[in-house]
Amino acid sequence: MIEYLVLYQSESGNTKKIAATIFSHLPGTSKDLIDITTDKTIPEAKVYFIGFCVHRGSCSMAVSDFLSGLSGKQIALFGTCGMGDSPEYYSAIEYSANAWIESDNDYLGAFICQGKMPHRVRQKYEALRTDKNASQINLCIRNFDAALTHPDSLDLEHAKVFVEKILRKIKAED
Repeated sequence: MIEYLVLYQSESGNTKKIAATIFSHLPGTSKDLIDITTDKTIPEAKVYFIGFCVHRGSCSMAVSDFLSGLSGKQIALFGTCGMGDSPEYYSAIEYSANAWIESDNDYLGAFICQGKMPHRVRQKYEALRTDKNASQINLCIRNFDAALTHPDSLDLEHAKVFVEKILRKIKAED
């Protein structure tokens, strides 16, 4: 069994970027970084950092299935989503995803940040714009444009701080 496993699902590279940052800030050599969609055997670990791209406010079925199969582990979640800096939305995502974690695990917390979206999302917004919904759609387009640079260096720094916080929590529990 390895000490740390950073397991992630990434469609646009956003979550993979956060996963690599988390992995690089974990101590020692008893660790691995794996895309959940790989055919590679996923090793058992003491501590799991599990990342996902957000769809409709939660993680994918592949991630939820993996989470619900863990028992007696320490688990931290991380994710990226297109929506901007919204602590309320990020909390809702965390709540939705951690619902898949069985109660015999030790849930350590979550880190969620903004990530860029595919250009087709902006095109969809533009196609949906009418006189009645223009102000709301314009907000969505501004959010899309703001997301183009994420995850940025500040997001990566926040991911590093998240790892440090989780490591302190693990040490305090030992």
